[in-house]
Amino acid sequence: MKRVMFVCKKNSRRSQMAEGFARTLGAGVIEVASSGLEASKVDPKAVEVMAEIGIDISNQTSKPISDFNSDDYDAVISLCGCGVNLPEAWVLREIFQDWQLDDPEGKPIETFYRVRDEIKERVALLLTKLGNTPKP
Repeated sequence: MKRVMFVCKKNSRRSQMAEGFARTLGAGVIEVASSGLEASKVDPKAVEVMAEIGIDISNQTSKPISDFNSDDYDAVISLCGCGVNLPEAWVLREIFQDWQLDDPEGKPIETFYRVRDEIKERVALLLTKLGNTPKP
């Protein structure tokens, strides 16, 4: 089973949504975690926009990447362009991608919806690349 780490600056919005999508679309075929360059808290708006499409991320917590070991992961996905700030061991995994998605913090709810939908599309493509068909 492939293990995927989603990482962002604060692990509060984009990486949390990606973790929720990967847990749902890749249930039973991948293991997933998310972290940040620093920990903060999960943004209630991220929880809200995910709940609207039936994915509950309310029990997810924000964690620093320093709590994890890069050797435990096959794929590392940066969602914010923070790949340049990651320790080299994280960038040298089997798959490393830097998606550079907009941060919806402080933006209208429409921005949260757009970023959420972009994350869903990219997670589905990632699952295909990992050899798994996303669940509908």
